[in-house]
Amino acid sequence: MTDHPTLVALLAERSAKRGEFTLASGKRSTFYVDARLTTMSPEGLSIIGPLALSVLQQTGWNVDTVGGLTLGADPISYAISYASAQTSHPLRAFTVRKEAKTHGTGKLLEGPFRKGDRVAVIEDVLTTGGSALRAIDAVRAANGTVVGVLALVDREEGGRQAIEQIGVPVVALTTKSQIISALPG
Repeated sequence: MTDHPTLVALLAERSAKRGEFTLASGKRSTFYVDARLTTMSPEGLSIIGPLALSVLQQTGWNVDTVGGLTLGADPISYAISYASAQTSHPLRAFTVRKEAKTHGTGKLLEGPFRKGDRVAVIEDVLTTGGSALRAIDAVRAANGTVVGVLALVDREEGGRQAIEQIGVPVVALTTKSQIISALPG
């Protein structure tokens, strides 16, 4: 993971904020990671895609597709899929909608997901695990097999444990502790 220090530094510089925040989980925090400021940048995408792909390959999960709850998982999933394009096992990316469409096909999962796919659920910032658990439920309801969760940032606040409690392993590219230690002053 040679790009790991670069990713941590980029997240610390662009995405880490101190102040008073309400997280997606509803929890209050004095530390916030707006991962999109990194994941939607050219530098972030170019680091995250290959790094996450390498980590996924090291897990041995042998996934077919990557995706998670929109919007946080989307750029990470797409970066991984793009990074895999020239490999012997390209990965497809998909998106889990927050609610099924009321028109068209009415799908909850969008993109080239297929029944029976082995899936790595992607999460940008893992706090309580709620978003990843929703994505896991959606994939399972669509007859996919969730083999693991890959988080960009683990806030180290119980999300990993909540997901592992249902038998799904979790790996994280970075942690809140690593980002805080990279903050200036």
